[in-house]
Amino acid sequence: MTTGQQRPLGSPFSADSTCEDVLAGLDLTGTTAVVTGGSSGLGLATARALAAAGARVIVPARREGAAREALAGLGSCEVVPMDLTDLASVRSAAVRIGEAVERVDLLMAVAGVMATPERRVGPGWEGQFAANHLGHFALACELYPLLAEGGARVVVNSSAGHTLTGIRWHDPHFRTGYDKWLSYGQSKTANSLFAVGLDALGRDDGVRAFALHPGKIITGLQREMSVREQIERGWIDERGEVVGDGFKTPSQGAATGLWAATSPMLKGLGGLYLEDCDIARVSEPEEPMDDGGVREYAIAPEAAARLWEVSCAATGALPVP
Repeated sequence: MTTGQQRPLGSPFSADSTCEDVLAGLDLTGTTAVVTGGSSGLGLATARALAAAGARVIVPARREGAAREALAGLGSCEVVPMDLTDLASVRSAAVRIGEAVERVDLLMAVAGVMATPERRVGPGWEGQFAANHLGHFALACELYPLLAEGGARVVVNSSAGHTLTGIRWHDPHFRTGYDKWLSYGQSKTANSLFAVGLDALGRDDGVRAFALHPGKIITGLQREMSVREQIERGWIDERGEVVGDGFKTPSQGAATGLWAATSPMLKGLGGLYLEDCDIARVSEPEEPMDDGGVREYAIAPEAAARLWEVSCAATGALPVP
């Protein structure tokens, strides 16, 4: 990826496009997709759309029973237990997936948390960095032979929240003072850099990776924010109705990820940040978050390589060949 490639292609889709719009006419029979977070919110919309198009969908989920209930009636969807903040659980899920399929064509890293209270997981990791980045990093590394076999596209949900901060190399786990929004922003920058790093390492095997901003959507992602906080931010009203400008439906929010996974316009490309079913432009440091685009620090190859080394050391994941 070069910064010069980080510019819109003129996609026929837009912020208003839905899952159905993006996948219209596509037959994904014979395709195997792994969708984290596939039992709620954007992940559920993604899993349903892929299954409706004929794909076999595997959903790793922390709450296995709830996931099976949410996916009931979708015969091509399977649930595998997995907790992204527990590396043993991630590795166990990868083994189970490897026993079930010979290749993975799509890895959709949709699961995530946002603005949570301070939470320590594993060996004392900061919870948002662990759930949003390190867990997905470990899963992709464990599944890499299957991804290479399928010449897979890997699609990672980042966010405009990445504009809040780059990687805090001096203190990524916020041991010197926790801020829930900076923590979230760092994890979203990490998601983008992970896609850049994976694409650089995997392209010779046909593995291409993309990160994306799905847009503003009210889903379970806000579950650890109070109703009052959401009202004060102008997202919802006193009745819980969405009133914020520019908010999308879950189907519209999932559309960019599905476009990333299937669009022929992205053939031969990778390591790019997407939004509104197109490649995003590079934004300036002083631009407001809601104006769109991606900060240069979130797609910098040097930072991606550094984060890859840090993540390998933290998780003990085997290096991608």
